[in-house]
Amino acid sequence: MYNPGFMKEKLYKESIALLQKLIATQSFSGEENLTAEILMNYLSTYCEKIHRKGNNIWVKNKHFDSSKPTILLNSHHDTVKPNKGYKKDPFQPEMLDGKLYGLGSNDAGGCLVSLIAAFLYFNDKRDLSYNLVLVASAEEESSGEKGIRSVLSDLPEIDFAIVGEPTSLNLAIAEKGLLVLDCYAHGTPGHAAHSKGDNSIYHAMEAINWFKGYHFPEISETLGEVKMTVTQIEAGDQHNVVPSTCHFVVDIRVTDKYSNLEVLEKVKSAVKVEVKERSLRLNSSFIPKEHPIVQAGIKLGRETYGSPTLSDQSNLTCHSLKLGPGDSLRSHTADEFIYIQEIEEGISLYIQLLEEIL
Repeated sequence: MYNPGFMKEKLYKESIALLQKLIATQSFSGEENLTAEILMNYLSTYCEKIHRKGNNIWVKNKHFDSSKPTILLNSHHDTVKPNKGYKKDPFQPEMLDGKLYGLGSNDAGGCLVSLIAAFLYFNDKRDLSYNLVLVASAEEESSGEKGIRSVLSDLPEIDFAIVGEPTSLNLAIAEKGLLVLDCYAHGTPGHAAHSKGDNSIYHAMEAINWFKGYHFPEISETLGEVKMTVTQIEAGDQHNVVPSTCHFVVDIRVTDKYSNLEVLEKVKSAVKVEVKERSLRLNSSFIPKEHPIVQAGIKLGRETYGSPTLSDQSNLTCHSLKLGPGDSLRSHTADEFIYIQEIEEGISLYIQLLEEIL
């Protein structure tokens, strides 16, 4: 006889062991081959057909029915490189005082193994209202071309997604997009003693003042204002030569009120410098508060909020909810960790949430 309590306990124990294996295996963004193998080997104990493209792994639930809508469950198995502040071995999964230490434990290993457990909990069930597709993606940290974007065309049509990122198990119903601009102010080079005012640095200053002072009129209920920040600037190499060009970089966090293209067009019409965008694809994302999955989360006592940090949500065109165990403030920090209890709570919440709609 099927025992849900036993299954949850089994999956919880396996999730901790799986996360320990992932931590112990280097998986810098773009170098996830070994963790992809680990995930394939684990999933093969439950699933007959597992798909792989590059280092992205995905699988459909056992009784997938193409006539039904599909929910995407996604998290990533790549990590950033450990920063210089580490005192512990980043690849040693150490359990201490209720915490599991190691690179990628919080971002986003705990979310990934919890989502996998939730997927497997429902994998054999018949007569679900939705199909489930699990994707363990690569190159999330680098927003790489060989990450989840490379497999979206291979997946069935997605109705909505749950993206596993550390949110303290609250509901991130909106996420800011990212637009990075390289700006070039041009002037007339010459000797500083004879400069006639056509100074590229002064032209850059005018544009920078616009970025500093302009406010986009539409304000998002969950994400607030579009935020524009000048983060880098460079010009000249001699004290007595007026530089021909001043280059500066602008980091723009875009809300769900605007597309990246709309923001870019406004910038280009407002500043008198050359503007080159690095990418337009990392758009903001949102899911209506009235959506059944959000309402299910609220019913379970979870709070909604808007997230300022970027995830694989930016690559999805469907509605998506960001949710997972762990705390985003721990991501990319030295001696990264996740509480063991958070993983157990994450598995439980994912299952409860899906039970509300499946």
